[in-house]
Amino acid sequence: MHALIETYDLRGQMRWICAQTDRKRNGELYRCIADSKGAFVQPALYEAFGLTVIEAMNSGLPTFATNQGGPAEIIVDGVSGFHIDPNGGGGGEDATRKMADFFEKCELEPAHWRRISDAGLARIEGCYTWRIYADKTLNMGSVYTFWRVLNKRQKLAKQRYIQLLYNLHFRNLVMTDD
Repeated sequence: MHALIETYDLRGQMRWICAQTDRKRNGELYRCIADSKGAFVQPALYEAFGLTVIEAMNSGLPTFATNQGGPAEIIVDGVSGFHIDPNGGGGGEDATRKMADFFEKCELEPAHWRRISDAGLARIEGCYTWRIYADKTLNMGSVYTFWRVLNKRQKLAKQRYIQLLYNLHFRNLVMTDD
């Protein structure tokens, strides 16, 4: 990646940041990039959940991420961020075009960056907060318990219904079918 930055004279225009493990520093990096009206690009072939995508969007960064796995659900393409197709036939040209179009539009229309940033923040606030996660987890536990109890009742009701059918209809057929 550093060789590509040198080859295309991109110093000062982009930054390749290797994997970070310091959570506090990550937040500072996201905010620093957002303050300079940059973007977060996560070009993985597949991302199981997309925590870095959520972190970046929650920092107000317009985000470009793989359309494979979690980011496909997290990002509303063209509204709260952008999907990148890592398997696209363009060899990265489609992703490059999306990023170039975004920054060109930001040059022509400065409010565009803020619109995507705000939509990303709203998406995270509406779908991916700890409060929402806790509520969903509790609801799933409640639903599971409800269905487990309901299934026992249904099983008992089904057994009673079969017994009723047998006693009212089939038992007489068995007795008269000599």
